[in-house]
Amino acid sequence: MAVRYAEFVRNGLDPLPLDRAVLAAFAEFAREAGAGPVAELGCGPGQTTAHLRDLGLDVFGVDLSPAMIGLAREAYPDLRFDVGSMDALDLADGALGGIVSWYSLIHTPPQDVPPYFAEFRRVLAPGGHLLLAFFEAEGGPVTAFDHKVTTAYRWPVDELAETARRAGFTEVGRMLREPCEGERYRRGHLLLRG
Repeated sequence: MAVRYAEFVRNGLDPLPLDRAVLAAFAEFAREAGAGPVAELGCGPGQTTAHLRDLGLDVFGVDLSPAMIGLAREAYPDLRFDVGSMDALDLADGALGGIVSWYSLIHTPPQDVPPYFAEFRRVLAPGGHLLLAFFEAEGGPVTAFDHKVTTAYRWPVDELAETARRAGFTEVGRMLREPCEGERYRRGHLLLRG
């Protein structure tokens, strides 16, 4: 399944100029802050980690799946990829200048999201940035849906922003986009500062 997923997402950013723009904005904030390396948490097969590197960031990826990390290391041998959990990172307090959670927090049950934000806040340097990409609920409540990998959740953008605020993050900006061809749901992006 990991191989099929890696093939499915390999060039996933190519037809998505708004998504690339959000990543570019995050990269600019992270470079300007100069607070340390960036981690893509839930990096899967590494394609977004590589994109962030191409945007000039000192970046590495972390994923819970050893199979995904193996595929990432094979595809991008010049980058660092570690097996680990987003809610228990093997990093010192304040070690990161930025965090990207690109459609990875979506698999976390809603009641478990606050501890993830607390862990993100712990490892993020003061003034560092967090970028979240998620499926947006389009006016509805947090809703579970069938995802190709495992159950995922659609979030109302305001509710996810408030959950992050309670963990100590300040919203810098947000972007919502309608589904492209072949996509089922609106996409949400939140740029936050720690």
